[in-house]
Amino acid sequence: MARFHTTAEGNIPFTAEEEAIRNAEEAEWEAGANDRKAAEVRKERNTKLAATDWTQVDDVSQAVKYNYVLYRQALRDLPTQLGFPNQIVWPNEP
Repeated sequence: MARFHTTAEGNIPFTAEEEAIRNAEEAEWEAGANDRKAAEVRKERNTKLAATDWTQVDDVSQAVKYNYVLYRQALRDLPTQLGFPNQIVWPNEP
């Protein structure tokens, strides 16, 4: 695909060197897509974990604590899911 610089004089085609540089930039961006998505998912997971920290203190009943222990472990296990980071199944909060 031909690329152009837009100028007051009109569109000027990229040189071969500019095309190569742009292709390398796009390849690098694409290669990092999974890493960016994984960071996004981990951020959401960490927010969900932090929101349930209260469930693990001493004055919470054992039944509540147990249910949340399972939920919190499922959140921690998200990165091990087969489709991570693009196809994940979020656990249901108790």
